[in-house]
Amino acid sequence: MSKGSAMFSQYFPPKAKWGVDDIPDLSGQVIIVTGGNAGVGFETVKALLAHNAKVYIAGRSEKKVNEAIKELQTQTGKTAFFMPVDLSDLRSIKKGVDEFVQKESRLDVLFNNAGVMWPAVEMVTAQNIDLQWGTNVLGHFYLTKLLAPTMIATAAAQGKPSRIIHTASSAAQSHPATEGVKIETFSDGPERKKRTTEVLYGQSKLGNVILSNEFARRYADQGLVNISCNPGNLRSDLTRHIGGVKKKVIYMMCHPVPLGALTQLWGGTSSEGVKHNGGYLIPWARVGVVPPQSQDAALNKAVWEWMEEQVAKVEAQ
Repeated sequence: MSKGSAMFSQYFPPKAKWGVDDIPDLSGQVIIVTGGNAGVGFETVKALLAHNAKVYIAGRSEKKVNEAIKELQTQTGKTAFFMPVDLSDLRSIKKGVDEFVQKESRLDVLFNNAGVMWPAVEMVTAQNIDLQWGTNVLGHFYLTKLLAPTMIATAAAQGKPSRIIHTASSAAQSHPATEGVKIETFSDGPERKKRTTEVLYGQSKLGNVILSNEFARRYADQGLVNISCNPGNLRSDLTRHIGGVKKKVIYMMCHPVPLGALTQLWGGTSSEGVKHNGGYLIPWARVGVVPPQSQDAALNKAVWEWMEEQVAKVEAQ
């Protein structure tokens, strides 16, 4: 299959053969969904609650998360819980995880679902990192690293792997090879400002796949399954920074938000999903080909080391 036909299959997927009704009973499982108050995250949380999981919504705005929790309770009769985490601030992530592990001794699945798309190039994180890379990749890197000990212990106690699902995008595959992943554009500075917000977004989504690949390679023998996925092109709140005609054109190729939850739910809950450590899933609940640009071992190592350095700076303060 050519690259063009493979991408067409993701833009316009065949009818799903797996649905939320196929999710097994999740009683006893503890799950975190970042960005679970809106869009694909909301639909993911709703399906998990409906199958008896205990779900924490990790988000920045307590008001927005509590509004989502109220709506989810109306729709499912189940209650989710707020986990205060601002992915654009590494200190907030540490604080949020510290509070979580005081409450819970297990974590079965982590959905690294939250993301920001096409904000103004001037926008940066609390640590002066490009907002899209800092939120979509670095923030999830630190969150996952901090939660890994709890997930490893859960896997050992349950006798089955814990799972981490990294939500990427079709942009991970369409990102120009000429741009690739440039470490000098991660922090604010002249090189970053030369890029458009669209290029920086594609780089961050490729970063999500790199992150999944590296966690898969480094933690597989400790009981962690890491999978990245393209949830599909969706009419979601992720497009909030896009306006006018551009948004209308994009929406012509987009699908209803509930469909976007299927692929990550399949990876995170099905018996089949656990077999795909280091894999890449595509709409709707299918196995795809890992984007070639994410397969450079030297680059992946360099990206991982850069993220470790950023975390070390904050932890040393």
